Amino acid sequence: MKKKIRVGIIGYSGIGKIHAFSYRNIPFYYKDLPVEIELAGVCNRTPESVEEACREEGFRIGTTDYLELINSKEIDIISCCTPNDTHKDIIISCLKAGKPINCEKPLCRNVSEAKEILKYAEKYPDTVAQITYMYRNSLPIIRARQMIGEGFLGKVYVIRGKFLHSGYENPNRPMSWRMDFEKSGGGALFDLGSHVIDLIYFLLGDFKRVKAMLDTYIKERPDPNKPDIKHRVTVDDAAYVNFELENGATGYVEASRFSTGTNDELILEIHGDRGAIKFNGMDPNWLKVYDSRDEGEPIGGRRGFKAIETVQRYPSPPSSNFPGPKFALDWSRYHMDQCHEFIMNAIKEQKPECGLESGYKVQEILEAALISHKEDRWVELKQEPGI
Repeated sequence: MKKKIRVGIIGYSGIGKIHAFSYRNIPFYYKDLPVEIELAGVCNRTPESVEEACREEGFRIGTTDYLELINSKEIDIISCCTPNDTHKDIIISCLKAGKPINCEKPLCRNVSEAKEILKYAEKYPDTVAQITYMYRNSLPIIRARQMIGEGFLGKVYVIRGKFLHSGYENPNRPMSWRMDFEKSGGGALFDLGSHVIDLIYFLLGDFKRVKAMLDTYIKERPDPNKPDIKHRVTVDDAAYVNFELENGATGYVEASRFSTGTNDELILEIHGDRGAIKFNGMDPNWLKVYDSRDEGEPIGGRRGFKAIETVQRYPSPPSSNFPGPKFALDWSRYHMDQCHEFIMNAIKEQKPECGLESGYKVQEILEAALISHKEDRWVELKQEPGI
């Protein structure tokens, strides 16, 4: 009989449920698990929501105090799915307790908090701590990284990244923690832009400098419970970030919650002297590639973007090939692969590739963008005091 690994989830709203869904379904998709996964504990803000979560998912332990989960001998690993202002204290508590943690992005609210987290990580280097930049776990991005490593693009010149949402253009959308700087650290830049920035860093390496412009289109939002009361929005609705990488490539990142007509559209385009790569998160079954070495004659020859059918071809093993390589991929599958990666790292006590250091790298870039917007200048990451 397999030993159990008992999961505690802190924060059981939308993303917390995605983590629960992922852990619950991992055994269908992976055959290398040496343990049985149990959703053992949950922490949420109110007793009523805790009771509902326990009823919904069968958690044995329910609490409104996250330390109760972290310090419980009945919990082996933690998923942190809470607002950004809580990440630092939860991560540090897990590090101290020796409890592996899978924390939602971004790492925290600012570089000061990130530095404090890294100090504790140095004190407790054996505790596995992973950050949920799960677009790294999408098959088109996995294949893109392989091809870039093989030199398919040649010298990279230009990168374009966008993450576009809609819904915030409605002025009656209520105020939430995502629009409060004190709770979130930033708006669309942190919520959406962090994913794009992480992918560019993951695929192409360090950022050298950034120049950003942020905008807040709707300055006040109604209270969620008392619509007549208005709250000031203190974060960006959209962010536009020009950048240069250490390898000399240049580009821009756009993150917007005001892109009417879009749903969840993450677009990444990378152009080199030998080829190009395109990815769109709304069309996740394909990686589009262009090879300039293809014959261009007659009448275009065989040149043009081609669609590589990544679909559900996760490497097997560890993938079990369920439900089959030809069936359409969905967004939750990235999360499942990320949660599987976290569990294996926790079991093997090995350092995650997307760990606290990666989270810190992204945090530096986010903060540099905030400084750039405020002071209307290019910010050099290695030269800026405090970053």
